[in-house]
Amino acid sequence: MSGQKTVTPTAEGLIASAKAAKTRGLPPLEKWNPPFCGDLDMQIKRDGTWFYQGTPIGRIGLVKLFASILWREGDDYFLVTPVEKVGITVEDAPFVAVDFNAKGTGRDQSLTFETNLGDIAVAGPDHPIRVVRDPDTSEPSPYVLIRRNLEALIDRKSFYRLVDLGCHHEGWFGVWSGGEFFGIIPSDELPADA
Repeated sequence: MSGQKTVTPTAEGLIASAKAAKTRGLPPLEKWNPPFCGDLDMQIKRDGTWFYQGTPIGRIGLVKLFASILWREGDDYFLVTPVEKVGITVEDAPFVAVDFNAKGTGRDQSLTFETNLGDIAVAGPDHPIRVVRDPDTSEPSPYVLIRRNLEALIDRKSFYRLVDLGCHHEGWFGVWSGGEFFGIIPSDELPADA
C-alpha cells in the first residue's frame, strides 16, 4: 500500500495514548475498537514482573498504567488504547494474588484478595477461584478472577492459607467465599490423613 506509513508500536506511544485516555477508574476498553498494530516486546512473567525489551519495568506507576489498558481475547493479551492495540506476552496470569483476608466461616465466609498491583477482588460469583492441576506433576495452580477476564495466580503462601480454610462439600475439598463453593481437589484424591 503506497502512501501508508507503517508505524511500529512503542511503549512510549502507548504511554502517551493511555495517559491521554485516562479516566477515573479503569478505562472503558470494551468500548474501544482500535486497529491491531503488531506485537510489542513486552512480557509479564509468572511472578508478576513486567519486562520491556528484556528489562524489568521498575516504575510501579508505569506498570499500573499498562495494567489498566490490559485486555484479553482467548489466550492472547493486548494493550489497548483508543487508537492502537498491541500484542504482549503473558507467561501465566497477568497478576499475582499476594495476600487475602478471610472474614466469617463456612458458607458465610468472604475471601478478599489483593494483587501485586493493588487490585482488590472478593471471591464469589463475579470473581471465581479455579485450580488447574499439571497433568504430569499434579501440581496445583490456583487463580482468582480479578477484573474483566483477567486472572491472578494465587501465590504459594496464600494458597496454603486457603487450604487451611478448606472443607468438604459435595465430593470436593475447597473453600467458600461470597456464597459460592470453589473446589480445589476431589475429596477422594486427598490423602487419608488430610
